[in-house]
Amino acid sequence: MPSAGKLARIVSILRKTYGARQPERRWDNPLDSLIHTLLSQNTTAANCERAYTNLRRRFRTWDAVRDASLKDLIAAIRSGGLANIKAVRIKALLEEIWKAQGHFDLSFLRDLSDDEVRAYLGRFKGVGGKTTACVLLFGLGRPAFPVDTHVFRVCRRLGLLDSQPTPEKAQAFLESQVRPRDCHALHVHLVEHGREVCTAHRPACAKCPLSRMCAHAKRVRSRARE
Repeated sequence: MPSAGKLARIVSILRKTYGARQPERRWDNPLDSLIHTLLSQNTTAANCERAYTNLRRRFRTWDAVRDASLKDLIAAIRSGGLANIKAVRIKALLEEIWKAQGHFDLSFLRDLSDDEVRAYLGRFKGVGGKTTACVLLFGLGRPAFPVDTHVFRVCRRLGLLDSQPTPEKAQAFLESQVRPRDCHALHVHLVEHGREVCTAHRPACAKCPLSRMCAHAKRVRSRARE
């Protein structure tokens, strides 16, 4: 289990390295955040933003997206990658939500507890734990801690997840360890760090500000001395 001191040092170092991070937008309807999260899967942040912007320009309401042809929806989100797959998921999700409540306003989620939000969103196909955590964190401003591939990789290398073999288990574990006030900034910083420095292949350990406390970097240094 990581010490509170180590986590606090990681938070501090990443903040100094990448700067303070505040929520970039306020979502009026948590459904906006949910769709944005679906578009963010398996693509870059820039491509996700382009796809979401194109989607909202082309279709002003979620009713319009639901009623649109699959072809038109694919064209609107093509810049986000995997448009054929994501369009089908979005259409199916909107249809499920419509059948469940007859409208697309999920503002009532703000009045529910975290567990109730997880239970509600978890009923929809394709909405897993990470996606729900993203809605809690970005859409509702709650202290959730989504674990994507970048966060999982960096935390494993840092030695924070010795007994959590999957992102799902890592997410539950880290949410119990990270201070609520640090959830947003730490998540965003770890994603950025994973993209820029602690990459999947050939991580730049020599220029990593966390190398002194990183289990992976220590192993690399040890092998170099042998």
